[in-house]
Amino acid sequence: MYKPIEKFSMGVGDRFGLEGEAQLEALVQARRQGISVVPVWNKSFREHEITGTQPASVREEADAAVNALSWESSYYVDADHISLSNVDSFIENADFFTLDVADFIGEDCGDDEKEKFVEENKKHIGTFNIPGIEDSLTLSEDNLRDFASQYLRAIQEAGRLYRYIVKNRGDDSFVTEVSMDETDTSQKPMDIFLCLLALSSEGVPAQTIAPKFSGEFYKGVDYVGDVNCFEEEFRQDVAITRFAIGYCDLPETLKVSMHSGSDKFSLYPVMRNILKEFDAGVHLKTAGTTWLEEIGGLASAGGEALDFAKRLYREALTRYDELCAPYASVLDINKEKLPPAEDVEGWTSGDFVGALEHNPECNDYNPDFRQLLHVAYKLAAEAGEEFRSTVRQSEDAVHQKVRDNLLERHIKPLFPED
Repeated sequence: MYKPIEKFSMGVGDRFGLEGEAQLEALVQARRQGISVVPVWNKSFREHEITGTQPASVREEADAAVNALSWESSYYVDADHISLSNVDSFIENADFFTLDVADFIGEDCGDDEKEKFVEENKKHIGTFNIPGIEDSLTLSEDNLRDFASQYLRAIQEAGRLYRYIVKNRGDDSFVTEVSMDETDTSQKPMDIFLCLLALSSEGVPAQTIAPKFSGEFYKGVDYVGDVNCFEEEFRQDVAITRFAIGYCDLPETLKVSMHSGSDKFSLYPVMRNILKEFDAGVHLKTAGTTWLEEIGGLASAGGEALDFAKRLYREALTRYDELCAPYASVLDINKEKLPPAEDVEGWTSGDFVGALEHNPECNDYNPDFRQLLHVAYKLAAEAGEEFRSTVRQSEDAVHQKVRDNLLERHIKPLFPED
């Protein structure tokens, strides 16, 4: 039996595994204020490769934080954005698997498979009045065929991957998320509905689904796009997941997941209102925001810690193309607005933090500077023990920034109270 996840959950990515207690403390304080959110420590195969870590280290970090803070609720370790090519190293330590099938969207499943899908689902043809969506959805045979052409191969891959995990774990006691966000085109309401229907047919007990939304979800900065358009899409996705629980016989815990959810401050009030309206859950996946708060903490500590942050930025400028290439689709950096290294060398702690911290009301805030440092964690990984030692020496400043960032800027604005 699948492992049911709680209503509200948050992916608390941690590049270097140093902030587990600070992250969990944010959730402890939130719970004291009537907001119940469970942590999901997430780290992708790519991040493990860059930082030279193994999936087991994420389980160790999570367990250590939970023990240190006597956390008595659930917690999870996410095999983030995995595929059949890299899932093996995660199977032993993860209990949350993000099945990334975006690369298979648009891949031809073959005419026989397409027609088989159409025949099996003709019984669903008709009009659906879904609570929370003003316009009814009408499903036709053409809709089924178009969906199969675009998405069926991806759904089949999700089924293959899910069954592989079950076979190699020896059980299905984990949370399954299906990710379709890393693609060029957002899904329409009918696409989401048919994806959920097809996942059910594949025997995949999806508990969260990560769709692609309109607009841009760049790393470490706010949403770029039409908030009203996002509001309509998020409302539709939440309504459809609620409807699909019964109609598609999917887990009662099924909910929408937002990837690259760090720092999307303009969207949180909109999402919060919709979640309250539908009494729905959500999963917010963050990662790089914790790393950025570590750098901000080092800068605020001053002295050698500030010097390290300056040196890291200087090297990031010289290795710009190398650092940005893996994240090119989720960055929007204007190189002309990046401050010269010699200018940053003369900055005070306040100058550095002002440029880095995501505070649009601050005249010093520089989103281009922030995005470059977001992908510069590779340089900290190369620094190895020097970086870790510098963080430990500035532990109070770093941990406070990590904790307060998650609690005050992410958890409280988004998640409704109990």
